[in-house]
Amino acid sequence: MKENTASVLTDMFKELGLQASIQLSSFENEKTALIIVDMVNGFVKEGALSSPRVLAINERTAELVKACNENKIEMLAFCDSHNKDCQEFASYPPHCICETQEEKITSEIRKHFVGTEIKKNSTNGFIEPEFQKWLENHNNIENFIICGCCTDLCVLQFALSLKTDFNRRNLNKRVIVIQSLCETYDGGSHGGDISNLFAFYNMKTNGIEVPKDIVF
Repeated sequence: MKENTASVLTDMFKELGLQASIQLSSFENEKTALIIVDMVNGFVKEGALSSPRVLAINERTAELVKACNENKIEMLAFCDSHNKDCQEFASYPPHCICETQEEKITSEIRKHFVGTEIKKNSTNGFIEPEFQKWLENHNNIENFIICGCCTDLCVLQFALSLKTDFNRRNLNKRVIVIQSLCETYDGGSHGGDISNLFAFYNMKTNGIEVPKDIVF
């Protein structure tokens, strides 16, 4: 059943006409921002929700961060951070507890990251008041390049909310999710491959760009 569903989604996805890659140099630096979603230790290296799939994109994410730093591109990083009694733990195992190593950006990304960090207590960073203030103060940004985890949860919810908000306000801004730099997890009935495919398809059909890669 899963294989049939994946095959159907793959065929539908191909019909959308995907862009193979984009060039970082094609963007105006002062009008572009890199949004990094939850590349923290608790999803990358340690803890109940860490995933080898997410670990696999860590090094190249760090390289993109370095390139953005060198090109003076604005950067923002969401960091999952919860109190021990967080309501979210009714749905997910305890993870990314505040004041622990799990809530911190990985050392590889931290080495080159110069920007704003926003802690979030839910799967959707868009609704954090601090992000709303950041968005208001950065109304010059026209291109939002998104990477991180999890593709079908935090990345999907943030990207859809951001695009929907721009549509509501009739703003012509680009929301771009890089497939090669987004990942999710495998576990139980949650298959990473099909979850990624479904999420990218969902984003693409809602006006979000989902190129396979970014060249920098």
